[in-house]
Amino acid sequence: MFQTRIHGRGGQGVVTAAEMLSVAAFLEGRSAQAFPSFGSERMGAPVIAFCRIDDKEIRLREPVLDPDAVIIQDPTLLHQVELFKGLPSTGYILINSARGLDELGLKEFVHRFRPNRVRAIAATELAMKHVGRPVPNVPLLAGFAAITREVKLESVVAAIREKFPPAIAEKNVAAAEEAFAVAGGKLEASHA
Repeated sequence: MFQTRIHGRGGQGVVTAAEMLSVAAFLEGRSAQAFPSFGSERMGAPVIAFCRIDDKEIRLREPVLDPDAVIIQDPTLLHQVELFKGLPSTGYILINSARGLDELGLKEFVHRFRPNRVRAIAATELAMKHVGRPVPNVPLLAGFAAITREVKLESVVAAIREKFPPAIAEKNVAAAEEAFAVAGGKLEASHA
């Protein structure tokens, strides 16, 4: 089972990200589960969402305490919350930031992780460029697909198109494709 924990703030699409990730996995014929954990439910408050993906039925219902991947939608949470608790050195880290890992104060921490499993991508900037709104969830899902290979970009794109009306979906698809490439994924000819 592959478990992902997504950290962000209310209004950034944290819950939607977990839902779309689970839909992408489901579209690939896998079992998936997504659910949120809210504190004070208001815009800007810290939010955590979870997604589990497996090739067999998922019976767990508790929060993800030992994730295989952590997605951080809001870098202001980096030094305020225990975002990486339970994440093994074999895990994946994806951070929404135009700044490098050194600039984020993570140089010593990420040293114990494999370099190809830790990325910072400017997801908010990509969302603004393509969608016109500072919602980093879709670019981060594409970045997740690029570094983990747990889901295919095509499945993320299909989940986006299922979630949003056509005009908004296509803008999000453009953001996803660019984020996938930035994170190191190779676009297939049909997506180039």
